[in-house]
Amino acid sequence: MQQTISHFENAAQKGRALRDETKAMIASVKAETRKFQQSHTGKATWQVINSVGSYVALWAIMYFTVQVSWLLTLPFALVAAGVLVRVFIISHDCGHSSFFQSERWNTIIGVITGLLTFTSYHHWRGEHAVHHGTCSNLDRRGTGDVWTMTVSEYKAASRWKKFGYRFVRNPIVLLVIAPLFLFLVLERFPRKNAPRKEVLATRWTNVALAAMVASMCWVFGTSTFLLLQLGIVSVAMGAGVWLFYVQHQFEDTYWAKNADWDFGVAALEGSSFCKLPKILQWFSGNIGFHHIHHLAPRVPNYHLESCHKAIEAVGAKAREVTLWEGIKALRLQLWDEATSQLISFRQARVAYF
Repeated sequence: MQQTISHFENAAQKGRALRDETKAMIASVKAETRKFQQSHTGKATWQVINSVGSYVALWAIMYFTVQVSWLLTLPFALVAAGVLVRVFIISHDCGHSSFFQSERWNTIIGVITGLLTFTSYHHWRGEHAVHHGTCSNLDRRGTGDVWTMTVSEYKAASRWKKFGYRFVRNPIVLLVIAPLFLFLVLERFPRKNAPRKEVLATRWTNVALAAMVASMCWVFGTSTFLLLQLGIVSVAMGAGVWLFYVQHQFEDTYWAKNADWDFGVAALEGSSFCKLPKILQWFSGNIGFHHIHHLAPRVPNYHLESCHKAIEAVGAKAREVTLWEGIKALRLQLWDEATSQLISFRQARVAYF
C-alpha cells in the first residue's frame, strides 16, 4: 500500500509542475490559434455533403438491401452509425458558431443535423456552453459532463449513492443504456431555467422528430425502420459517449476547486488528444483533437488537426490517449484530490479503504 501511495504522490508532484508550465504559455498559444478560427464556407459545405449526403445514401441502400436480406443491410447500418457520429460533430460545431461564417446557416444546418441525431439543437447548445465554462471544475459539476465523484465524496456517501454511482460508471450502462436514455428521452425536455426560445425550440424539435419517424415508418415499415434506427443510434450514441468520456476521463486529467481552476489548464490538461486511426478520425470529425477544441472552441473541426500540428507547444502539452488507452480508461472512476489523478475503485480500495 505504501508503494502505491508513493507512486501516486510522485505523479501528483510531476503533474503540478507541468501545470505551472502550462499556465505560463497559455496566452501565447491562444493567440496562435486565432488564424485557425476562420470558418471556410467551401470546406463546411463539402463536409455537409459528404456527411449528411452519405447518411441519406446509406438509408437508401438499406431500403433496397433489407428487402433481400438483413445480412446485406447490417454492414451498411454499421457504416451509417459511424457517419451519424460525424453528422453530430457538424451540429456541435454549428452550436459553437464555428462551422459557417453565417450564423443563420449555422442555425439551419445545426437544426437539421440535430434532428438526424435526435438532438434538440438549441437545448444541446445551451448545455454544451455550460460544459465549456465549467469543465474540470470540481465546484461546478453536473451539467454536460460525466458524473464524477472524488475519493472523499465516495467514502462519505450512503450505501445507495455508492450503488448508484457504481451502476452509472459501469461500462455497459455508460455506453449502452445511458446514451439511449440521454438522446431519446432527456433531449425531449428543456433544461431547468432554459430561456423561452430554447424551450420552444425543443418542443418544435419533438414535433419535427415525430413527423420524421412517422414518415420513415411509412416508407420502411414500422418494425423494419425502428429496428434499423435503434441499431444505428445505439452504436453511434455509444461511440459518441465513449469519445466524450475519454476526452476528459483519463488518468492524469485535470480537476480543481473553483478558486484554483484555470480555463487554459483545463483545456490543455483536462482534455485529451485522442489519437485515433485515420478512418475513425474521419468518422469522429477530428473531435479527438479535443485539447485544441476546449482551448479555442471557435476553431472548426476541419481546422483542428492543422492547428494541433502548427502549434508546437500545444503538441508538446497534449495528453495523448490511444484507442486502446481510451478503452482502458473506462476502469477509472474516482478523482483522487490528494494525488491529482483519476483512479479505479480497486486502486482506491488498496490505497485508502
